[in-house]
Amino acid sequence: MEKKSPEPPEEASQSRDSSRDNQTWITAQNILREKLITEDCFAWKLQAGSKEEEALRYVGGVDISFSKDDPSRACGTLVVLDFHTLQVLYQDFSLVTLQVPYVPGFLAFREAPVLLQLLEKMKRSNNPFYPQLLMVDGNGILHPRGFGLACHIGVEANLPTIGIGKNAMRSTQGSIKPIFISIGHKISLQTAIMIVQMTCKYRVPEPIRQADIRSRDYIRKLEANAKVK
Repeated sequence: MEKKSPEPPEEASQSRDSSRDNQTWITAQNILREKLITEDCFAWKLQAGSKEEEALRYVGGVDISFSKDDPSRACGTLVVLDFHTLQVLYQDFSLVTLQVPYVPGFLAFREAPVLLQLLEKMKRSNNPFYPQLLMVDGNGILHPRGFGLACHIGVEANLPTIGIGKNAMRSTQGSIKPIFISIGHKISLQTAIMIVQMTCKYRVPEPIRQADIRSRDYIRKLEANAKVK
């Protein structure tokens, strides 16, 4: 029987480092998951019945787009839309070089810090359009350990969040490019579905669609200008 050759020392070391990182991330997810709320927990109403009641008005969307030339170079984007008109009221971008590799099941440790910084920057400026609810381009509890990117951002930012997944197994026969809605934080699935339906002009809810369009456009223009120079 042919013996399997041992791993080179460098590859073996990288494998051990990766395993340690994964275990550290699992521990962090477990700690954060203890704070997760999967039911409606907010002061606003979808439709306020009186002047005293706070109505849902500002819905945010976050997304990250990547450079075609350098996969580690990315643009994080935050947009805030008027819930009723779906007009974009606010946008901000963060161009970064990501040091954390993509590891399935641990997307939050790669992308969440960038998106949380955009939220924190907006909050510190006392911007009147700070979102009451945030849609995240990524899953919530629809995740191997029940704690995806939308949950991570929701717990860290203390915001109601909805996960919008674009890639998963087809759930119904004949469905074309479905989206997958999941609870992020401080919201029930029923309310999440209702809000997504109310913010859809096309297949993807408008806060996510606008964040995606604008982040791609931003990084494309930056790279085009860099090539001209």
